[in-house]
Amino acid sequence: MKLEICANSYLSAINAQKAGADRIELCSELSVGGITPSYAILKKISEEITIPVNVLIRPRSGDFCYIDDEFSLMKENILLCKKLGFNGIVSGVLNTDNSIDIERTKELVELSKPLSFTFHRAFDCVDNPQESLQQLIDLKVDRILTSGQKLKAENGIYLLIELQQLAKDKLIILPGSGINAKNARIFKVAKFKEIHASASKIIDKESTIFFDKTPQTISDFENIKEILNVIKDA
Repeated sequence: MKLEICANSYLSAINAQKAGADRIELCSELSVGGITPSYAILKKISEEITIPVNVLIRPRSGDFCYIDDEFSLMKENILLCKKLGFNGIVSGVLNTDNSIDIERTKELVELSKPLSFTFHRAFDCVDNPQESLQQLIDLKVDRILTSGQKLKAENGIYLLIELQQLAKDKLIILPGSGINAKNARIFKVAKFKEIHASASKIIDKESTIFFDKTPQTISDFENIKEILNVIKDA
C-alpha cells in the first residue's frame, strides 16, 4: 500500500519526503479544500523534492464549475506542471447539476499526458457515483480521490469498497479524508492500493491576525511515520 501525503506547503512536502511517503499531492490553502500553489512553490518543490509529486489544479475554492477564463488558467497551470517535470495532475470539472463535465475533464486529461491524472474530490459531489466511475474509466483517468461521499473516508468505507470492486484494475480508488494511524488499517484490510492523508498538526493555535482565525497546519513528520508503520507492517 502506498501513502500519498496532501502537502499544503513547502515544509509539509519536505516532511513527507523525509518521513518516507510514497507520493505527494501538492496544494495550497487546505482549509478550503485546496487550490493550485504559486509558481514559486511549484518551482522550488520541482527542484528539491525527489519523490513523485502530483499537483492540484483548482483555480479557486467553492464549486467545481468554471467560467472560460478559469478553465484557461487551469490549462496554463497544467502546461507549467509538465514543463517543471511533475509526476501528475489532480483536477476535474463538474456541471452545474454536479454531474461530471465530460468534455472539459477529457480536455484536461488529454492535456496532462503523459502525466498521470487523478480526478479529485469533486467526485464526492456527484449524484450517481457508480455511473460517474464508469465515465471516468472511459476517460482513462488513472485514479479517483474520494471519501466515499462522506465527511471522512472511514465512514464512506462501504461505497469505497464497492467502487474498488467495480473499478477492478481499470483505475485506482484512492481513499482520502480523515485517514490517520488509528484508522489506516481499515483500508489496508480492504486491500486498497493507496491511501491519501494530510497527516497534519496545528502549529499556530492562536492566530494574531484579527481577520483570519484559520489555524496554521503542517504535514507532520511523526504523524506520517505512524501511518507508514501501520500500512507497511506485514
